Amino acid sequence: MIASTTLAPPAITQQVLRIISKRKHIRASRLRVSSNLSRELGFDTVDVVDIILELERNFHITIPDEVPLSTVGDFVDYVASHTPQAQVAA
Repeated sequence: MIASTTLAPPAITQQVLRIISKRKHIRASRLRVSSNLSRELGFDTVDVVDIILELERNFHITIPDEVPLSTVGDFVDYVASHTPQAQVAA
């Protein structure tokens, strides 16, 4: 598993990593919280938008366009801080 520097619950972290890794067929174990999606992993804008849409669907949240999301940790932290705890246990 990745070394986590986030305070996100493990269930959220795992689900976000799965969604990100599925987009480019990257093993989730290769992702680090500090990994930059575009520079290190080769994600383009369409990939990031698709990840955002998938996260919004899965976690029933809205991620505004102006939220700066560039690293794996940014996604994990945003989702964790905007997902009601009741959904985490589900």
